[in-house]
Amino acid sequence: MKLQLEKFGKTLLSRELGSEAFKAFQPTLHELSADEELEIDFSGIFTLSPSWADEFLSPLLNRLNDKLVLLPSENLSVHATLKILQEANKRPFKMKS
Repeated sequence: MKLQLEKFGKTLLSRELGSEAFKAFQPTLHELSADEELEIDFSGIFTLSPSWADEFLSPLLNRLNDKLVLLPSENLSVHATLKILQEANKRPFKMKS
């Protein structure tokens, strides 16, 4: 399954909004089969803050482990945010090249 983060907005900021987005995504997450990967697509995103991503991506990483796959992005805020989260969570995200 592929998730376009842009559906939550082009500027993804704040813990509160990240938490709301994660709660809104819960029903779709339940549709994911046990062997299916969830691909996160960052295209169309202007800004991804560490606080929003921590509320949305960190719970997905904890739940899906290596079934969570991040698609490539050239967005510098995405790169910086993912680096911060990997250091904070002390675990890497699976990245598709």
